[in-house]
Amino acid sequence: MNIIDTIEKEGMRTDLPEIKIGDTVNVNLKVVEGTRERIQTYTGVVIARKNGGIRETIVVRRVSAGGIGVERTFPLHSPKIDSIQVVRHGKVRRAKLYFLKNRTGKSAKLKEVQ
Repeated sequence: MNIIDTIEKEGMRTDLPEIKIGDTVNVNLKVVEGTRERIQTYTGVVIARKNGGIRETIVVRRVSAGGIGVERTFPLHSPKIDSIQVVRHGKVRRAKLYFLKNRTGKSAKLKEVQ
């Protein structure tokens, strides 16, 4: 094993839940404002998962006030992420759910896995 693999293995998190495409997740972020630090929650559907190892990222999409869709990419092993909770599991048949960008209302909803 080379030095880079060793360093990457030290930085990886072990407290992450099983996150799949289509899951609705709560991502708690540590946000620094001046001298204070607080936790900000971002809730949305995981529409993509990319890379692997320490560089692994997820793209979370939510519809904010006014019906505007917002996507945000989170590095899974970042120290800025406090915790991730899976709220519900969605039933999907695709690896990437970019088609949800063009949908609104009921057609943008995913069925829940029983």
